[in-house]
Parts: sequence; C-alpha cells; structure tokens
Amino acid sequence: MNSTDHKAILQHYLGIQRTVFLTKLEGLSERQARTPITGTGTNILGVVKHAVGVECGYLSDVFGRPSQIETPWYAEDAEDNDDMWATAEQDIPWMLDFCERVWAQSDATIAALDLDAPGQVPWWREGEVTLHLILVHVIAEYARHAGHLDIARELLDGQIGWKQESPVLPDWESRRWAEYVDRLKELAEASSAEPVSRPARADGV
Repeated sequence: MNSTDHKAILQHYLGIQRTVFLTKLEGLSERQARTPITGTGTNILGVVKHAVGVECGYLSDVFGRPSQIETPWYAEDAEDNDDMWATAEQDIPWMLDFCERVWAQSDATIAALDLDAPGQVPWWREGEVTLHLILVHVIAEYARHAGHLDIARELLDGQIGWKQESPVLPDWESRRWAEYVDRLKELAEASSAEPVSRPARADGV
C-alpha cells in the first residue's frame, strides 16, 4: 500500500474494523448475540446495529447522497436506545445483510468523492466537514465499539482477540490464565480503594 495514498490507508483501516465486527458475530446463536452483558444492556447484535447504522448516516446524507437504506431507530420519534438492540425481525442474517448494504453504499461514496469533498453534519456544533474527517470519525467509532465486542464475546463464550487465528494474547492454558487473574486480583485488593482525581492541566482541560 502506497504510504501517500491517504484514501487507500483510511479504507484499509475501515475494512479492518468491519472485519472485526463480522468476526464477533461468527459462531454465535441468536440468544448469545442478543444477551445483555452489562447493567445498561450492552449486547453484541445491538452494538453491531448501532455502529453500522452510524456509518450509514455519515457516509451518505452528510455528503448529499441520500441513503437508500432505512434506519428508523435514528428517526426523531424513535425511542431512546432503539439503536442499541435488535428487534425479533433483525436477526443475525438480517444484520449481516444490513452490513453488506451499508458498506456497499459507503464504498460508493468513498469512491466518488475526494478526501477534501465537503459535507454537512447538522447535529455537530461545527457542521462543515470533509470526507477525510468523516472517515477518521467512523473508524474511531468502530474501534471504540470493537472493544465492547471483544469483552462481550469473551464473557459469552470465552473467544478472545480480534480474530480466532490471531488473538494477540499469550497462548496460555486455562490454569495459567486463572493464576494470572488471581495475581491481578491480589494486586488490586492490596491497592487503595479511594477514588483518584485526574491532575489538573495548565490549559484547564
């Protein structure tokens, strides 16, 4: 990949994040994919729906290319958090088809526009954007939620890493992992339970 082809670089990393999302759905039952694993209801199918839906909006309407894909969970009359869970009809095959349609639509936008092509995000304070900025934003959105999927999948069935053939973690047996976790627990329990405040910065941030 040419290091000066900035659009190709961004597309490459966008493709990696998309692949992570598909990997996290592989091998799951409908029940597993929908099971909430946090107190706020985080679930794998809902996270996929949310993140891919975000891409759908940013890489279509923002650049004057009306989306041909309906995302009613982002409508003004939608209930709170409608984008974070899947209805009975929005099963795994539906979600995979949704991903394919959104990604094809987005890829057409990316192919048609230069990185400095202008766009408008009505819900941003400074609404004027470029394709370059939006690609970075979408990749960051995916990366944030990929971490959620990593944890959710590990809690559901023990699968770790961003893909099975390359988990990027030590190849330890369960006993070794248990010893490691016990060591971390001991360290945590020996530490202070008082909240730690972030040091103030000179710029006030």
